[in-house]
Amino acid sequence: MVLYEYPFNESMRTMLRLEHLFDRLGQLIVRDAPVDHHFALVSLFEIVEVASRSDLKSDLLKDLDRHRSHLGSLRDNPQVQGQALESLIARLDQAFEQLNAQTGKAGQALAGNEWLTSVKSRISIPGGTCEFDLPAYYAWQQLDAGRRRQDLLGWVNTLAPLAGALQLLLQLLRESGVPHMVASTAGQFQQSLPQGRSYQLLRLRIDGDSGLVPEITGHRLMVSVRLMRVDGDGRLRPAGADAPLELTLCA
Repeated sequence: MVLYEYPFNESMRTMLRLEHLFDRLGQLIVRDAPVDHHFALVSLFEIVEVASRSDLKSDLLKDLDRHRSHLGSLRDNPQVQGQALESLIARLDQAFEQLNAQTGKAGQALAGNEWLTSVKSRISIPGGTCEFDLPAYYAWQQLDAGRRRQDLLGWVNTLAPLAGALQLLLQLLRESGVPHMVASTAGQFQQSLPQGRSYQLLRLRIDGDSGLVPEITGHRLMVSVRLMRVDGDGRLRPAGADAPLELTLCA
């Protein structure tokens, strides 16, 4: 089964993009090749750029505090397992305190590093990090993989509170949804959304062996899925196929 996720608002789009970049960064850092660490730096710069586009830190702190308040109100509920609840509240407290302790926007601690600034100014230019353009960066790439990894981890650790808050909030959001099976008819599926409830994320699973690619659209009133196939030229064409889908709405 292949999982597709669709965000219902811009804040959720930003969070999913950052999660994707943090995941890619984590996969690249553990490798040893200089080219992998080059693209780890690319990912690091992209994270800083995406995180600085809006008041992301404030939004995350508000979401963490909202979850803390809601879960705190469940302490006297006999149907809630107390130990698990306190553990989750402690994780939220820790994520809130660590993120709140950081000054400024994400990546601000890296802004004063002249070496990183010089690399960032050239890394988006095709071939802009050749040895004759950035000899200091080329020299860094020739270092032992362990030394390069140590440097990367030091820079990434300045973003750890952001990554931790994102991971926890997305986990709670995904766990809030209940998956259920639906079926497309002639490659189309539509569902009205309940009034009075604001959904943030749609999760859709589809059989990967079917060759079907879902095009998802949605807003606060309705979601729509159109199933497509890739033709010989690499273009998406309507499939017109009936297919089972696992749908999860997360609020």
